[in-house]
Amino acid sequence: QVQLVESGGGLVQPGGSLRLSCAASGRVFSFNVMGWYRQAPGKERELVAVVTSGGNTNYADSVKGRFTISRDIAKNTVYLQMNSLKPEDTAVYYCNYHVPPGIYYWGKGTLVTVSS
Repeated sequence: QVQLVESGGGLVQPGGSLRLSCAASGRVFSFNVMGWYRQAPGKERELVAVVTSGGNTNYADSVKGRFTISRDIAKNTVYLQMNSLKPEDTAVYYCNYHVPPGIYYWGKGTLVTVSS
């Protein structure tokens, strides 16, 4: 079993920055994949960014150049640095832990609101 707890969400103005954290506990292995997803009301949950054990990253086109995902293996923590935030980024952000090929664990989410 893996438990994921997100933090760092809140209200920020357009153009601002926010840093999300996800602390993992339980049967966590550094070689597995971690990522961030988000979901707005009435929308499907969508991939934001993922990072592999080897440090490879993938980003949704909508956040490329603005968001950066990273992980601290020693702390079992993944981060999402969000810069140049837009109102369209408003959503609940979820941390994900993926055990290939088909096991996924989710945090409860943290709300990010981008508004002036």
